[in-house]
This record gives sequence, structure tokens and C-alpha cells, in this order.
Amino acid sequence: MSENITIARPYAQAAFEEAQKQTDLKGWAEMLVVLAEYVCNNEIRSVITSPRVSKKQLESLMAGLLGSLANTQQHNFIKAVVDNQRLLVCPEIAAIFESLRAEAEKTINVVVDSAFELTDAQQEKIADTLKVRMGRKIKLVCKINKELLGGIVIRAGDKVIDGSARTRLGEMANALA
Repeated sequence: MSENITIARPYAQAAFEEAQKQTDLKGWAEMLVVLAEYVCNNEIRSVITSPRVSKKQLESLMAGLLGSLANTQQHNFIKAVVDNQRLLVCPEIAAIFESLRAEAEKTINVVVDSAFELTDAQQEKIADTLKVRMGRKIKLVCKINKELLGGIVIRAGDKVIDGSARTRLGEMANALA
């Protein structure tokens, strides 16, 4: 896994630089996500790993799958990835590209797990509080987790804020022990 990230990093950086030149970070991100999804498909993965399939055939396959979603520079990027036999690291390329994009746009994806559905006002309050705390624009994704007794768990990058009732009860049990 870490080897794949090391291999993917220069490709993600090159894609990011080209996307910045074109002022099309969103378009490149979408193309890379779709490409990564195709690469994760078992049938396509078996074609990619087959020694009987030429690089030219792989290029044609990827170009056909992406169709009009990819522009000329993106097709050239895909050609470079295919020529260097790096199609299998496309999920890592997409992930690294997305982190570079978030850094450039000063945004962060935040996942909020809660026992119950959060109202719009609650979501807005969480996003506003995190925006002040982290100094970034917040992209909030809310999920319902029935295993939580109450409260919420917030994940933003490598930070976790656990305000769940289960954690609070565990802390109380440890304090009483």
C-alpha cells in the first residue's frame, strides 16, 4: 500500500499541476475518480493485468470508457499511466490528487457519525464551528450510526472528535475504577 502511494505521488502531482494550468481541478478530480472506479472493477482489472492485452489496447479501452469526460491533456495523462504500467495505482493517484486539491482550495472533508439524523441547523452549526477551528471551508458528510447511543463522532482528515455517549460512559467508568 505505501509502495503504491509512493508510485502514485508523482502522477498525482503531475495531474494536479496540469489541472491548475487549465484551471480545472474539479474536472480532473472527476476524471480521476471515474478512472479509479473502472480500475477497481474486477473485470477491467483482469484485462489490465492480462499479458495478452497490449498497451495500445488498454489506452483504447480507457479512452472508450471515459469518452467525452476526458479532454486531450487527460487522455495524454492516461496514455502516460498506461505506458508506464501504473493503471493499478489510479485509486491512489485519485486520493492524492484530492488531498492536493483540498489543500489548494482550503477545504476539508468532514464525516459526522450520529445516532440520529442531524437537522440542517445542527449541520450548519457543526460546519461553522469547524470552519473557525480549522480555518478551512468544510464539506460535511453526515451518516447515521445506530451503534452510537447518542452524541456524534467527527472525523476530519487525521483528526477525530469523539463526543459519543458510549465514549463518555467509558470515560466515566475508567474514572470510577
